[in-house]
Amino acid sequence: MAQDTRALTLTFDVSGLPPVKTEALSIFAAGHRQATRVRTLLQAACEAAQRTGWTPLSGPIEVDLTLRCPPGHRTSDASTLLGGVCAVLQDKKRVSSIGLTHLGVLVDVALYDDDKQIRRLSYVEEPAEEFSYQVRVAAVPTVV
Repeated sequence: MAQDTRALTLTFDVSGLPPVKTEALSIFAAGHRQATRVRTLLQAACEAAQRTGWTPLSGPIEVDLTLRCPPGHRTSDASTLLGGVCAVLQDKKRVSSIGLTHLGVLVDVALYDDDKQIRRLSYVEEPAEEFSYQVRVAAVPTVV
């Protein structure tokens, strides 16, 4: 039996704040106020995926988000931060109801297929001088 040599965990850092998902308007809409954060996250995920040979996961996953921020300066609650990050990192082709051409090649950046794959989510805050965050996406071992 051939061994699966794909990377099953991808961890990367992003400067600035994560995109937040707080409203009905898609964070992928052209001109959305989260557009810069979305592009920054997609670019960091793309670079990490290319560096490691990552291929999008289709089985159960876990997502960890570590927000580094100056004490007392958190901007959003954990659920909107996790929602924004997860929306950006899943396959965006299923969001076809809106145009995504403004994302250019970044439209193809996906670390997994769909949020329905998520079995574990974690959120941690750490004190830091500047805003940044770390994202970890990992395959969850299938237990029979």
